[in-house]
Amino acid sequence: MTIFSSIHKPTLLLDENKARKNLALLNEKILLQGKQFRPHFKTHQSAEIGEWFREIGITKITVSSIEMAIYFADHGWDDIFIAFPVNILQIEEIIELSKRIHLSLLFEDISTVSFIDKHIFCQISGWIKIDTGANRCGLRSDQFEIIAELAHELEKSKNISLKGLITHAGHSYRFKTAEEICLVYDQSVETLLGIQDQLNQLGYSNIEISVGDTPSSRLVKDFRNVDELRPGNFLFYDVQQYQAGVCQLEEIAVTVVCPVVAVHPEQNEVVIYGGAIHLSKDSHAWGDIQNAYGLVSLPAQNDWGWDDKKIVGYLRSLSQEHGVVVMPDGVPDEIKPGSLVCVYPAHSCLTVQSMGKYTNLDGETIHTLLA
Repeated sequence: MTIFSSIHKPTLLLDENKARKNLALLNEKILLQGKQFRPHFKTHQSAEIGEWFREIGITKITVSSIEMAIYFADHGWDDIFIAFPVNILQIEEIIELSKRIHLSLLFEDISTVSFIDKHIFCQISGWIKIDTGANRCGLRSDQFEIIAELAHELEKSKNISLKGLITHAGHSYRFKTAEEICLVYDQSVETLLGIQDQLNQLGYSNIEISVGDTPSSRLVKDFRNVDELRPGNFLFYDVQQYQAGVCQLEEIAVTVVCPVVAVHPEQNEVVIYGGAIHLSKDSHAWGDIQNAYGLVSLPAQNDWGWDDKKIVGYLRSLSQEHGVVVMPDGVPDEIKPGSLVCVYPAHSCLTVQSMGKYTNLDGETIHTLLA
């Protein structure tokens, strides 16, 4: 029996060897430059996969929610950074976490610092969120007066220690060349170093800098004067990263295996049981196509994983359960209703969130906090 003979519905297939290799390569790069590696666990969301990180000496992690922090704290992680603006409505959970682990929170609002400081009783670390161009959240460099006030609020608080400046240069995902991505990194670091210098002049010493996005972490040769990196997507990669030249196709470590339910050879299309609820609706460009939703390959001839040498099509549309695959060179003769295809996700983080669990190439289930 092969792994594919046991798949009857959309299944998130994980090649552990590829993922571990991706992890080892980036870990080595970061350590060789003397930086701290605090990987983001929102990509995989799995305690079992988290152990791969612990095996190579990683002791501190990043998450994106209180629930995720609790899950990984329950599995023995005791240095956790919630890299998401503090939701004060979850203060009870924050209090409990602060008693159990070394907790780091990010702030961009003085009132939130004051609120947290009044309610917790254990020391935590506080980071100031800086927007270096992603235009999502954080303070801009031209808001230094507010940054300084926030630093003062953190410094005078009883239970929060001012740790440093944090950014996520998420706008690096908008660019498609290594030169552009490296330029985004350099500009972000320059912004942070400028703010760090201004804070130093006001007497705030030992201000650390934490950055983290997969494109920059993979492509930048010199991380410069940052202290910590927090990428997450690098573990699996995806088509967005492949399109930007961040990874090779054979480095993508997950696909969604989907049954073919209809074949339309006259249109060079097939319909698969695999829709937005499995793959999300994140998209990528493909040739002249502005919005594709994944690339399609076939199971490997030896039935061990998927064929990462040839793309046979792309997903042109997704509805709830349906996916429509265009095969420009024609539908291969072996593709019939009941066949399986392997879809490289546009964005692996959201695909994991959608699927909730993995099947490895040995047919074993790997659970996440979602399932």
